Amino acid sequence: MIKIQCIMKIKNICCIGAGYVGGPTMAVIALKCPHIKVNVVDVNQERINAWNDENLDNLPVYEPGLADVVKEARGRNLFFSSDIENAINESEMVFIAVNTPTKTYGEGKGQAADLKYVELCARTIARVAKTDKIVVEKSTLPVRTAEAVQTILDSSGNGVHFEVLSNPEFLAEGTAIQDLFKSDRVLIGGQQTERGKEAISALVELYANWIPKEKIYTTNVWSSELSKLVANAFLAQRISSINSISALCEATEADVDEVATAIGMDSRIGNKFLKSSVGFGGSCFQKDILNLVYIAKTLGLDEVSEYWNQVIKINNYQKERFAKKIMTSLFGTVSGKKITLFGWAFKKNTNDSRESAAIYVADILIENGAQICVYDPKVSKQQMLSDLDNLNSRSSEQNNKSLSYFSEPLKACENSHAVAVITEWDEFKSYDWHKIFDCVMSPAKVFDGRNILDKEALKDIGFEVFSIGK
Repeated sequence: MIKIQCIMKIKNICCIGAGYVGGPTMAVIALKCPHIKVNVVDVNQERINAWNDENLDNLPVYEPGLADVVKEARGRNLFFSSDIENAINESEMVFIAVNTPTKTYGEGKGQAADLKYVELCARTIARVAKTDKIVVEKSTLPVRTAEAVQTILDSSGNGVHFEVLSNPEFLAEGTAIQDLFKSDRVLIGGQQTERGKEAISALVELYANWIPKEKIYTTNVWSSELSKLVANAFLAQRISSINSISALCEATEADVDEVATAIGMDSRIGNKFLKSSVGFGGSCFQKDILNLVYIAKTLGLDEVSEYWNQVIKINNYQKERFAKKIMTSLFGTVSGKKITLFGWAFKKNTNDSRESAAIYVADILIENGAQICVYDPKVSKQQMLSDLDNLNSRSSEQNNKSLSYFSEPLKACENSHAVAVITEWDEFKSYDWHKIFDCVMSPAKVFDGRNILDKEALKDIGFEVFSIGK
């Protein structure tokens, strides 16, 4: 752990990127640090307009508790704008929270993180900054990215000194606000120089406004960058591990929930992230593991690369296996059949659908001729179609014809050949499944991709129920 020392006072901070990380994180910082002005900026004017919308239901990010935080801090010391250059100049500390998607082109395609937006931020900061800045990596980045950012910043020729810190986020969408309020840990990586330690101290003191200092861990830059990737890889590994066992359970008379409970009672293992499902999604897990795979491969660590790639393979296998189970149970074909999906978000309590299992399950079913009907309380039809289009499996017109969105769950089920639960929204458990039974085709089939429904109660109604790992 780096020993920290003198404190640089921060009065203005800027965050470039108003998405799922930047928006909620800065909102909480503004709430907890009323003495600091927080400017959140983004090139997407539509997104900025949504953050400034008087109707808090229209915020571009849905997180329980976020609207209340924004309501209290916005206009006081929290501001959203597209004036990036002015926000940079005003600030002593600049957070970079832009998207780092997996590359879809060139060297590292399909595995490496695309850093073009991070590089653009660095070049913008270098060009416009007139005073010394602390630049904080908030985006999830590959190891040694800070080194590249530092090089770009140092080449500005403006006589401005930049100190680059790594401060990865550890947020779970759906619980992001609580995660920010009561963080397990805050990780800060920086240079072990005198000025580097001063920058680390400044960021430590910012978080110390509400986070106990014993939960703020400081390291070198490279350890911090790698820790984020490894944390997500380990969590995803647990999910893929229990999902691989779910297939074994289905082939035997074992129950995956009972197996998970039994092994989770072992204190060396613990019970977290042992919930079997249709597969993990979200913006981080797959992207970060692929990045780890790529880094290991480029360093000649082929065995390490292949080990972590298996986590992705099992996750893909789980989604394909679920879709094929639907097809097999519907007498070997879904052509011309209506399949209802409950949920499109990658998990409950978020409107984020990035890498959601629903996308891939729907894609497989559509490819086999199914008509997909979807209900999700937070994800729009526009987003669903965009998710499918991004797969490039077929034309946008075909996707639009094959997917229907419903604002009422019962309407989505009318004359459906099967209902599949993809997202674990709590409301699905409280539905009147008798009414659903009355409006679906016989034999009525439910595929519980999250194991959240009362299987025996559904059987008593008359449903054929297919669960994961049972």
